[in-house]
Amino acid sequence: MSDRILSLPPDTLAFLQRHNLLRKLVRCEVVEETIGTVQLEDGELEQSRQRFNQRHGISSPDLEQAFQRQNGLSDEALAWQMTLPPRISHYVREHFLPKAESHFLERKNQLDQVVYSLIRVGDPYLARELYLRIADEEASFADLAATHSEGPEKAARGLVGPVPLTQAHPALAERLRTTSKGILHEPFRLEKWWLILRLESYRPARFDDAMADRMARELFEQWIDSETNLRLTNLTAASPVPTV
Repeated sequence: MSDRILSLPPDTLAFLQRHNLLRKLVRCEVVEETIGTVQLEDGELEQSRQRFNQRHGISSPDLEQAFQRQNGLSDEALAWQMTLPPRISHYVREHFLPKAESHFLERKNQLDQVVYSLIRVGDPYLARELYLRIADEEASFADLAATHSEGPEKAARGLVGPVPLTQAHPALAERLRTTSKGILHEPFRLEKWWLILRLESYRPARFDDAMADRMARELFEQWIDSETNLRLTNLTAASPVPTV
């Protein structure tokens, strides 16, 4: 940890802590120290400025100056804010992209997505009746879900997703993982409910360029959070924040 935060007066540290800003300050310090030496090409500098201004609705030099005044930013501080995203992208690609695929394989089960139809009712006899009506094509799954289902899926006519497979109850996720698209499951009990289930689509996560970037960024954020936690612990031990 640099001396900048350690040298802050105790009452300043207490003020930051009271307003839940101390962690944010430490995190910003970690990020700055991590990516501060990343160099950008002239073209990247101009692109970063354009993207920053577009993101904040700045369409003219006058509006840029107004934004700077309203946020109390010096020229140097504004330039830092503008170049922060590409600096992070450069660092992430260099240091974490090589680890992205192994992280993806660890997370794949959490990244696979499913769309399924669901009806849940408390009465097993009603569940059986609804199942038979769907199986015999007397009524559509969506219509019966909208009329009879007792869970939040009722508002979506029984359709759930796309959602990560792990978001479902483990027993439900296992059925979805091992079934085939379009198969209608007979009613089965899960906790207090009787469920009728049909898998509509299964979307396994793919390790493409976009996923590689996402996994690399996740690893970067995890490392930043870990380092922030460590520094906060060390800061508290070195300079206990007084209770105010």
